[in-house]
Amino acid sequence: MRKTHTLCCWMVLATPLSVGASVDRPVNKLETVVVTATRSEQSKRDLSESLTAFEQQEIEFVSPSHPSEMLNRAAGVHINNLGGEGHMTAIRQPISTRGVYLFLEDGLPIRPTGFFNHNALYEVNIPQSGQLEVVKGPGSALYGSDAIGGVINSLTAPPSETASATINAELGSDGWQRGLLSGSTTLGKHGVKLDVNVTANEGFRDDGDYNRQSFTGRWDYNASDDLQIKTLLSYTEVEQSGVSDLTEDDYKNDPSKNYFQGDTAFREVQALRLSSEFSLQLSPHSSVSITPYYRNNTTAMAPSWMVTYDPNERETTFQSLGFLTQYQFDLNDNNNVILGLDVDYTPSSYNEQAVSHQQNGDIYTGYTPLGHTSYDYDANQTSLSPYIHFESQLSEKLLLTAGLRYDYFRVDYDDNLSADAPDSIFIPQLGRPVTHLRPEDQSVSFEHMSPKFGLVYQINGQHDAYFNYRHAFSVPSTGTLFRSGSTENSDQLEPIKADSFELGARGLITEWLYYEAALYHMLINDDLVTVIDGYQRNTYNAGETSHQGVELSLFGDITEELSYALAWTKTKQRYESFSYTCCYPSENVDVSGNTVAKAPETIANISLAYAPMMLPGVQFELEWQHLGEYYTDVTNTASYAGHDLFNLRAAYAVDNHWRLYARLQNLSDERYSTYTSNQVGDDEIHYRPGQPRSFYGGFTYSF
Repeated sequence: MRKTHTLCCWMVLATPLSVGASVDRPVNKLETVVVTATRSEQSKRDLSESLTAFEQQEIEFVSPSHPSEMLNRAAGVHINNLGGEGHMTAIRQPISTRGVYLFLEDGLPIRPTGFFNHNALYEVNIPQSGQLEVVKGPGSALYGSDAIGGVINSLTAPPSETASATINAELGSDGWQRGLLSGSTTLGKHGVKLDVNVTANEGFRDDGDYNRQSFTGRWDYNASDDLQIKTLLSYTEVEQSGVSDLTEDDYKNDPSKNYFQGDTAFREVQALRLSSEFSLQLSPHSSVSITPYYRNNTTAMAPSWMVTYDPNERETTFQSLGFLTQYQFDLNDNNNVILGLDVDYTPSSYNEQAVSHQQNGDIYTGYTPLGHTSYDYDANQTSLSPYIHFESQLSEKLLLTAGLRYDYFRVDYDDNLSADAPDSIFIPQLGRPVTHLRPEDQSVSFEHMSPKFGLVYQINGQHDAYFNYRHAFSVPSTGTLFRSGSTENSDQLEPIKADSFELGARGLITEWLYYEAALYHMLINDDLVTVIDGYQRNTYNAGETSHQGVELSLFGDITEELSYALAWTKTKQRYESFSYTCCYPSENVDVSGNTVAKAPETIANISLAYAPMMLPGVQFELEWQHLGEYYTDVTNTASYAGHDLFNLRAAYAVDNHWRLYARLQNLSDERYSTYTSNQVGDDEIHYRPGQPRSFYGGFTYSF
């Protein structure tokens, strides 16, 4: 039974395969310490769930230009690249924009419930993370809404004990430029660390430029032996041009083409987070942590996906005030309890203006505002979430975990437009009017109970097995509820609900083979589906889906010079009872029994790392990424064959100060699509071309 009560999430953790400085011989990773599962430090062998951790050395070696380059190395995880750092996620779910994932920074959700953004990992400074942890499956009792497919937690690195600084400069294909600056020191009881990320990229698509500036400041204050305070300030600005999907002909013959040029589609984001974690050791057997926080987020955009049927420009703002609390204590030597309470208040506003685009053939060259406000509303959300987590060492080998969380959400919605404001506007670009239904002023509330149960059996000192049941849910976003478009009664949508069952095992078989395996089955009810036809966009609670699969991770050192890592996943995702109304004229679509659209059958990542002893400080890595076939729509009438990509990385530590590195992405210059889809009733398949062969190189100077 673990006995640590330190609640601070600032420890740099171990990872199954470290390729940052050298290729070490494997050790038993069952004792790896992680923090995401219970919001406190915990040995991995006490987890009744699947969790992958990447340490700082591996992140620095990969030097990800996009979150997918790091996170896709975990079994069961696929994140695609939509341009810039835009992305969709698929963890035990299809590739989608749905709010079924929770993104954290040092355990704090980077966005509140109801404001999920599938691109939101660009609000986290991943290349300078001290640790990345991925929990696969529901986050359940400790995290509440959105954590259905998984939880991704970026942990900041702690300040160094002595004064240090790092300069990292990188250039690459398509005008890629990035500078990463870090400085850190500890003086007495105070430790300070600053990270700066400045990135610019023209993109390989026409008018596909991307810029970001990020700042992360961390201040650790050891007030006493029992009280530690960690303050974190994160700020990110993102400016990104929209890129279009392509017809099959353009995808095959002109993949750099972009139908959106000029200011047709864009995204501008400012995201600020400030938090202070107070961790107090009350006694050898109890501790408490309180983390008050503040968020301020503004997103202005002309959405690229709506250009063809409902063109607009919009701005969403929200500010959050809240706190996370956690009290942990031992009942006795074999029983441990965590009590928590999360409180959040998030006032928000949304404004949308109708526009009409200019076209030159199939190219959209810009837009003109029409002077019509389609939406102008405030939506203020309050949430209250108490939870309990219990662990009991039933015997020397058997550990039981259980938890329960109650979530209450209330959203107060006020329409700022007059009652007689028109709900439709003629769009010259489309040659027809577009209707925007507006709900009446109201309050919408949700409440939900999320239980979890798990068992961990320590087979021996080298192997563990586990079982878990977790229930999770995801409430509809404020935009889905109140930005209804032509969907009637959108404010009556129900939360998505999921029940997950998982069996797993992990252990060390030989000195060169460490393994982790998981077998899971998840049922989802009231699943949401969004359908776009030529006239409108509709969202429905459509029924029940099932998601099952097997995930396997293998890694170790083959020789003193050669190491490997394998992550492999096979899934089967099915519409069990799934129907909705669609299209014009209206028709009922029943796809029960079909395979879930955009759900890859297989996902794999294999890497070989080579550190020749005759060349000290030199490292090479060859990586293979595989994405399997998937259907492109719910009727299973068309499919994407999948793709295989190869990447090559090299690094040379010249001395204790200088390090040179390079990477070659898409070594074989494969033509592939990061997202392929078609709508019901539309035989034309749309492709999002992926990055061609690209070269990046840089240096790191540390002093």
